[in-house]
Amino acid sequence: MTLQLRVYVPPHPLIKHWLGVARDAATPSALFRSAMTELGRWLTYEAIREWLPTVETTVETPLSPCPATFINPEVPIVVVPILRAGLGLLDGAQGILPLASIYHLGLVRNEETLEASCYLNRLPDQIDSQTHVLITDPMLATGGTTIAAMKELTQRGVNPALVRIVSVVAAPPALQKLSTAYPGLNIYTAAIDEGLNEKGFIVPGLGDAGDRTFGT
Repeated sequence: MTLQLRVYVPPHPLIKHWLGVARDAATPSALFRSAMTELGRWLTYEAIREWLPTVETTVETPLSPCPATFINPEVPIVVVPILRAGLGLLDGAQGILPLASIYHLGLVRNEETLEASCYLNRLPDQIDSQTHVLITDPMLATGGTTIAAMKELTQRGVNPALVRIVSVVAAPPALQKLSTAYPGLNIYTAAIDEGLNEKGFIVPGLGDAGDRTFGT
């Protein structure tokens, strides 16, 4: 079976609303953070649909026994925010996945070469191959940051088929690069924009998500 990158743009009205708030240059930092939290929440909600493993059991209601479905507690779930900007989506994602472990990964892009380099890595040396991993990275521009994150994860044992990526805005160059490198990935984004400018920023995009989140 040939693997193929899947990109989902959920048509949820709340995702569209908060994307509009995040895009607006007049949005103050405090409201921008709220928009990122909500986008993290609703995009994660969409990303985990038919992804999390479940178990069937029976519970006792006040009246009688009843079949019940629960998230399988034996399958590890991890959220990996790509610092800095991925932290903006973390609160929303963590609200949906409160029992998930959080592994921080700091990647910075060289503004001249557009290549990503790692400055913080809190991933364990080995990760169970059954671990379900959610990566939060608001801007998929050139794809370099996500490629670097996937390299760190896969060399520790992560199965790319069990990875979901949550972003706010994606650009065609990133999607093309990821499709070649990791064709089995599933990406959930609020929008796919036109492309990149000469500095590698997504157009129309929403500016620098990290700067706008932290008011820098």
